[in-house]
Amino acid sequence: MPSMCGSELTPKSQGLTPADQRLAAHAKRVLHSHDMPPSPCISICRLSEDTTFCEGCWRTLDEIGDWGQCNVDEKRAVWMRIGERLAAHL
Repeated sequence: MPSMCGSELTPKSQGLTPADQRLAAHAKRVLHSHDMPPSPCISICRLSEDTTFCEGCWRTLDEIGDWGQCNVDEKRAVWMRIGERLAAHL
């Protein structure tokens, strides 16, 4: 029987990381602004093992790939979904 180092038994932390909290606050600011929504990318480009979202910006691969072609309303919709995803993980 293989030995385990213990990390396999450590539950994934619940709640949001400080970076996630900053992203959630930024999503609120973006949604209340009339400016062009900026990209949510924070240069942490890695898909979560337990979701289909980027661990940095909480977008799907389709949302990431489509971002450059999105109009203002579509970008706001992505930011809204990011906020909803983050709120669901509180």
